[in-house]
Amino acid sequence: MTPRPVGVSAFFVWGTQMSISNAIVVGGGIGGLAAAAALARKGVAVTLIEQSDKLREVGAGLQISPNGMCVMRALGLGAALTQKAAVRGQAVVLRDYEAGKQVARLDLIRLKKGQEYYFLHRADLIDVLAGAAKRENVTFEMGAQVASIRQGALPQVQMADGSTRKAELVVAADGIHSVARPVLNGPDEAAFTGQVAWRAIVPNTRNHPDEAHVTMGPGRHLVSYPLRNARFVNLVAVEERSDWAAEGWNHPDDPAHLRAAFSEFGGDAKALLALVDNVSLWGLHRHPVAANWGAQGVALLGDAAHPTLPFLAQGANMALEDAWVLADTVMRRGAAGIAEYQQRRHARVTRVINAANGNAWRYHLWPGPLRSAAHLGLRLGSALLPGRMIGAYDWLYGMDVTAQPK
Repeated sequence: MTPRPVGVSAFFVWGTQMSISNAIVVGGGIGGLAAAAALARKGVAVTLIEQSDKLREVGAGLQISPNGMCVMRALGLGAALTQKAAVRGQAVVLRDYEAGKQVARLDLIRLKKGQEYYFLHRADLIDVLAGAAKRENVTFEMGAQVASIRQGALPQVQMADGSTRKAELVVAADGIHSVARPVLNGPDEAAFTGQVAWRAIVPNTRNHPDEAHVTMGPGRHLVSYPLRNARFVNLVAVEERSDWAAEGWNHPDDPAHLRAAFSEFGGDAKALLALVDNVSLWGLHRHPVAANWGAQGVALLGDAAHPTLPFLAQGANMALEDAWVLADTVMRRGAAGIAEYQQRRHARVTRVINAANGNAWRYHLWPGPLRSAAHLGLRLGSALLPGRMIGAYDWLYGMDVTAQPK
């Protein structure tokens, strides 16, 4: 397919714009690549602008739950993802910190027919999405810094070098420091949560099962799951503390600080932490869901619209859902579809964010009657009502945005 040049007019019926013919996507992360691929598959000429000089292997592990897999399959990428060294998750296991004893088990094999859950490296997902975008003739501008975005009948992207780009739709998938979010909503009001997190990847010398383990301790927890055909283990360690840390997940730290913070953890958790030789630290900040996701041809997507804390493993999945819904609405209604996009997404992402916010305290209970009662309830529920345990997530995993009425 030969891409149409930016500036070709869109399709009109009786003077009403019914779709778009060209778009600019700012940001080469998961949401930006998914949006570029989704729009290009529908015949839109897409230019993707990314400030890095290449799509680097940054970040660490992530989880694609059934709702995210619906989008990957609709994009024709389900098989590509599962063949990209992804690990199919069998369970989420909650463990006690002292010796790693199991508290509860959420069996992912009890998901409804056709629902699958995967662990994979962020770079592998980026590679799959980038490949799809390239096959659809998306134009990539790498090493290009966006200075500002201006709304209008033909929105403009002002580059740091003084040049401009124009298109009928500009999708700002540029993360928590989005240049478009303050244009649409004013200054952000992020607040430090009193929590910091470390990320690391270690060799899988412990034969970690194909499960996500959440090891819960006083004021902290450790998440671990296998990556890349189970050759590695992804670690995310969260600690409550008053010391502020910068937002963003690429700040190097000393592994000794991580081990000191989790020195009371035993069992496999302790053994995995002993393997860490490179680790990054970031401060967890809570951002409000943007009140305005778009106007006059500019739309926010993913973290630019609704950053979420990493306590429900839904950041990547929400970005995938956003990408599909945005492409669907603007292809049916043109730039006017941005309002419908927000309407279809706002309540869902708000519920996801609230659920993620509520998980941290449950993981961080201190020894005492409340912790004992909570863990007893989890044990009993896991043993006696395992189907109900997984069924509690039907609202999340059972959503298929690609099948919603158009």
